[in-house]
Amino acid sequence: MSTHRPPGPGPAALDDTDRLLIEHLGRDGRASYAEIGLLTNLSATAVRRRIDRLRARGVVRGFTVVLDPDLLDWHTEAFVEVYCRARTSPEELLATLRQFPEVAAAWTVTGDPDALVHLRAADTRHLEAVIERIRKEPGVQRSRSSVVLSRLL
Repeated sequence: MSTHRPPGPGPAALDDTDRLLIEHLGRDGRASYAEIGLLTNLSATAVRRRIDRLRARGVVRGFTVVLDPDLLDWHTEAFVEVYCRARTSPEELLATLRQFPEVAAAWTVTGDPDALVHLRAADTRHLEAVIERIRKEPGVQRSRSSVVLSRLL
């Protein structure tokens, strides 16, 4: 997996207001511009303009839903080593994994696998279906899974 980033501007220069907006979006990506404005002392229009600028600059790349696996009865867990095809960037793998609500967390790692993915599912059949769907993704070459038997810590 390629970890090279294309040339371009360095880290985006963010002011304190941008950081505050990002913090509020991180807590609730569905909050209205008016709600965020109340928390940041900005008008809803100013919040929208700033968030639009953050999106245009690539600082904010999207919004997501965070599911509670316990409320969904997703008590089967696995750690999946993902091996990518040549030239699959971490960004491409991230875009792939974001399609799956069962992905609890994912990391790029050193060693043979390119990434380690933590999955949560309802049962082994659900888990198997998710792993198979991940394996069919264009950037994924193969995977190796370990199902969690019990949590020690």
